[in-house]
Amino acid sequence: MSLIARLWYGLHQIRIHLVELWRYRELVRNLVIRDLKVRYRNSVLGIFWSLFNPLLMTLVFTVVFTIMTPYSSVDIEKFPVFVLCAILPWNFFSASVIGAIRSIVDNAPLVNKVYFPREILPISVVLANMVNFLVAMLVLFVLMLVFQIPLTKWVLLLPAVIAVQVIFTVGFSMIMATANVFYRDTQIIMEVLMLAWFFVTPIFYSGQILPRNYELGGVYFDVFRWVNILNPMASIIANYRTILYGAGNGGSAPEPYFFTRTLLTSVAVLAVGAAIFYRSSRSFGEEV
Repeated sequence: MSLIARLWYGLHQIRIHLVELWRYRELVRNLVIRDLKVRYRNSVLGIFWSLFNPLLMTLVFTVVFTIMTPYSSVDIEKFPVFVLCAILPWNFFSASVIGAIRSIVDNAPLVNKVYFPREILPISVVLANMVNFLVAMLVLFVLMLVFQIPLTKWVLLLPAVIAVQVIFTVGFSMIMATANVFYRDTQIIMEVLMLAWFFVTPIFYSGQILPRNYELGGVYFDVFRWVNILNPMASIIANYRTILYGAGNGGSAPEPYFFTRTLLTSVAVLAVGAAIFYRSSRSFGEEV
């Protein structure tokens, strides 16, 4: 089969799965609602914890990096907004991946007894966390108002940046959910790796501090460039900061090449994740 034929076949399969997902949209909605209800069951504040959690994290980072170690944030204007622009998308990504990892295993009775597109399970986890993320964005907009950071026309690109993150998160979650079906250590390993991933992503520090000409064994590396290439979350967070925070005085235009590369990377991760998931899904019933 030629490359063009393979691509055409792949696109055809994607279309088929999208049509099937649309047919089961009511199930997706019910699973999202169930996830949100379970998460906030017996909670006084309910979904409003989505507002307080990132706010508390921002407060901690602000105290640590502007009061206890002020040299680390000396060049960052309006540090709380700078940090919150990164914490919100990171929390969305992290919670989605950790939740989606066990989505197949935790729903073993459903997988074994009822037919439905199995990808609905990790996708519903991502969508539930997206609801939390969108609610938490209210905190960011209020904080921008407090620090007098205006919303510019570039905020209109926010849905596009969110879409790119959703594409990447769904793709990566499908890979991890599949791995956990066959290797139950996946969740434990990923919890450790997510912590390391957090620190190598410019969340509480600016990516601009990364060296552009780092020498290792006589070879020079542009660490800033490679972090953004190898770490899609670094690129996604950078896009959020660009269109919302800018340099502390309002959002600015994202670099077209940078945004396009992030989009293509996310689509590639989704394609790989979907391929792995669909190929392995026939064995889910036997393994869970």
